[in-house]
Order: sequence, then structure tokens, then C-alpha cells
Amino acid sequence: MRTVQLTEETRKDILTQLLKRSPDSYQGYEERVADIIRNVKENRDAAVFGYTKQFDGVEVNAGNVRVAADEIEEAYSLISPELLHVIQKSGANIRNYHEKQRQYSWFDSTENGTLLGQKVTPIGTVGVYVPGGSAPLSSSVLMNIIPAKVAGVSRIIMATPPGKDGKIPASTLVAAKEAGADEIYKVGGAQAIAALAYGTESIPKVDKIVGPGNIYVALAKKAVFGSVGIDSIAGPSEILVLADDTANAHYVAADLLSQAEHDPMASAILITTSRTLAQQVSAEIEEYLKTLSRADIIQKSLDQYGYILLADSMADAIETANQIASEHLEIVTANPFEVMMKIKNAGAIFLGEHSSEPLGDYFAGPDHILPTNGTAKFFSPLSVDDFIKKSSIIYYSREALEPVKDDIITFANAEKLTAHANSIRVRFE
Repeated sequence: MRTVQLTEETRKDILTQLLKRSPDSYQGYEERVADIIRNVKENRDAAVFGYTKQFDGVEVNAGNVRVAADEIEEAYSLISPELLHVIQKSGANIRNYHEKQRQYSWFDSTENGTLLGQKVTPIGTVGVYVPGGSAPLSSSVLMNIIPAKVAGVSRIIMATPPGKDGKIPASTLVAAKEAGADEIYKVGGAQAIAALAYGTESIPKVDKIVGPGNIYVALAKKAVFGSVGIDSIAGPSEILVLADDTANAHYVAADLLSQAEHDPMASAILITTSRTLAQQVSAEIEEYLKTLSRADIIQKSLDQYGYILLADSMADAIETANQIASEHLEIVTANPFEVMMKIKNAGAIFLGEHSSEPLGDYFAGPDHILPTNGTAKFFSPLSVDDFIKKSSIIYYSREALEPVKDDIITFANAEKLTAHANSIRVRFE
């Protein structure tokens, strides 16, 4: 893992390198994704089933594309009681946290005959995408579905790619049932996003699609936005650890590798004011790599997007952390709460040496669907807010409108919108 002295020039170089991981940098895939979406819009089930056979090696049809009740029942028999208990405890933590995010309609009336307000309504149907691959992400199932349930979404449809055996991992199905999914479909990739966005004979159209995925999924979500809502366009995972000389190098190294193992394009960065800590963390990483099961993936991630940045001061370190705007930010300093108050851009902030990133991934309660690739400057973690919409409420009596009618007419005439002005004027002729 390379160690770099933090300067204005090296900061710019690193930011440029990290941006290469953005879905916006993969234009070569867009044409292929567009073809898939076009085919699904035109040929619906036939296209989805064809792509599932082509990409996943599984035959699906109208009779088996939806997960049946007996498959979910079987899944409960295949996982251990210990894992089921953990899924339920984690789900309870996630639910309790998101319950505090609920929003309610409000109305404000005055004596002169006005009523203004905001009506909060859950989104009707939400599609949740859950990635497949070598590691079943049952935690992502909980993190996507539970906030939607708390928001009051009435129909939650999950799509996830089947394994070579044509089945969904048991832990994924159990998590979906515990979280409250209404329907589950054995479809993955860009074709799943297109099916959810436009509907097929077997898969219903949704109003919004949430959930992470690979580059094809990310670009497909970007392409269908407007036909449906989306949460965000997620890039590869990332972690930034902000540390001083009080940090435990053994812990810091472990935390950096916890994200590097996700993907060769994942990013792991340590920013520290301590050269001694930098050297110790580098040595610890070398030792860990001798024993970890995904060492090859971790090494590729560290070679491409792993950095130890030496800062002259904590102020420089904080400024750089704000510019990187990492998905996960750990603050391991003498006073992490003081440093946290100076952080403006981060998806999730973990404070102190015992608040490691996997705590947030699995159990604490805050959502782990987070903004990546610097988008924490303007995006937030997935929340109950993503599953509601707000309508403005406006009521004026004639008595309330009369004193302000001339103001509105003046404004409309200034914009040369005479029909707007007339709409007010005619009420007082």
C-alpha cells in the first residue's frame, strides 16, 4: 500500500484517480446496457428470460421466475438458528433507527382564511435490487426493504440473480421475508432494472428502484431514471480512516481491508498525521494479507486505489477527507467527536476505535446504502425519505385572496404571463 506525502498536488492526483471508479467513466458499457433495456421494453418476458439464461446460465419462465412460498419455507430450514437470530436482531436495530426518520403531514392555518401544509404519502410500489455473486448480501436486503416498510410502501418487489442451481441463497430469501418483501423475482443485471422500470408479463412495473449493483446495474438505473425514480447510482465501495498517533495500527489495517475485499475497484485510504502509524499500518496490512481468504482481490484494490496519506496537520487531513467525501469515514483520533464536527462530507461516520465499519454494514441500525465516489457532497444514505413523496397543500378563502390579488397580478404581468394574471383578476370582476 503506497505511502504519499499529502500536498495540494498529490491531493488533486488522488481525487482524479478515484473519479475513474465512477459509473460515469464507463461509457463503453452504455451502448450494451441501452440494447438490453430496449430489448426488455420491446420483448418483455422473452428478453428477460433470454438474458437470464445467457448471463446466469439458468432457465426461467413465467412459472418459476417468481420465488414461491415453498422456496422461502425451505430457505428457513437451510440456515442455522444462529443466523436467523442475527438477521432478526439486525432487522430490529435497522427498524428502530429508521422509525425515528418518519415524516408526517402538517397543516398551518390562519384566522384570515388560509391553510398551507404538506401531505406526506408513501411511494406505491418499490423495486429493490439485491446483487448476486460469490457473497450473498442478505444485509443489503434488510437495509433496502426495512426503510421502505417503515415509510409505508404497500408493495415491495425484490429482484436478485439466481445461482447456477436456479435458486436464491437461503439467507437472502430469509432476510427478504423477515424484512417484508411482497414478491421476489429471480432476475439480475440490467435486464432486472429494465423489467422493474417498464414491466413485463411476469414482473410488475414499479415507481422507484433502489439498491446497489455492478456497473451494468448502475448504468441501467441511470438510463431508466425519469421513467421511474432511483435512489442513487452507486460506485465501488470505499473507506477512509482519519487517524492520529493515538490510533491502534492493528485495528486500522483490519478496517481498511474490510472494504478492500469487496472489489478490485474498492478504495481504502488512511490519512494520518503520524508517520509511525503509517509505517505500522503498512506492516500490519502485509501480515493480514497472508491469511485473509480474499487476499487477491484485496491486493488488486490496494494496488489501484489504496493510499496512506501523510498530512502535516489534522486540519489538512480533515480538508482532504471533506474533498474525498468517502462512503465510509472512520475517525480514530484522541477526540473523534471534535473532529466529527468539522466533517462536512461523508456517507457514514464511525467514531472511535471500536466503531469499525462492519458494525454499520450489519448491525448498528443506520443504513449501509451510502453515497460513493464523492457524491456524499450532495447525496445522503438511503432512508425513509427515499420512500415517501410530499405534496404541497394550498387553500385561500376569497377574503384571504383579496388583499394579495394585486401583488400576484403584478408579478404575473412582470413575467408577461397575462393568463396567470387573468386567472386571479376574474375572481374579483
